[in-house]
Amino acid sequence: MNLNTNELIYKKLGVDDLNLFIKLRIDFLSETNKELTETNKEFIINSLEKYYKEHLLKNEFIGIICEYNSIIVSTAYLAISEKPANYHFINGKIGTLLNVYTYPEYRKNGISTKIMEIIIKEAKEQNVSEIELIATEDGEKIYFKFGFSEPKMKYMKLII
Repeated sequence: MNLNTNELIYKKLGVDDLNLFIKLRIDFLSETNKELTETNKEFIINSLEKYYKEHLLKNEFIGIICEYNSIIVSTAYLAISEKPANYHFINGKIGTLLNVYTYPEYRKNGISTKIMEIIIKEAKEQNVSEIELIATEDGEKIYFKFGFSEPKMKYMKLII
């Protein structure tokens, strides 16, 4: 869908937008994980509510949306945490980019690019040293465009 980009409105979400944060996260998870069950979805919703309430108040979680004709068409989140400093994040502040998502019918209009610009600006204002993410295959191009690189060290995880 070709959009009139002059009618796109970008906003930073706040504490009062809790239900919107949850809806957008569930929409993203539903598209990227076709095996999301209703039971898991309810558990995730309860966990998200607790998480967002705590971290939004501490300014450790940022949500950016894009609206077109009063409809939310895209979103991105940045979770900010602090770890012991090292040569990558000198001050210990690290951002984790989540939920970079544009609804399918609104893709290919530069919306995610603009949202990424806003998220990176917010990260700089919060004195974040590094932003990390897990990229989908579709999202890799935009991340490389912004200078993200694949880590030199191997990423590993243990699911408990």
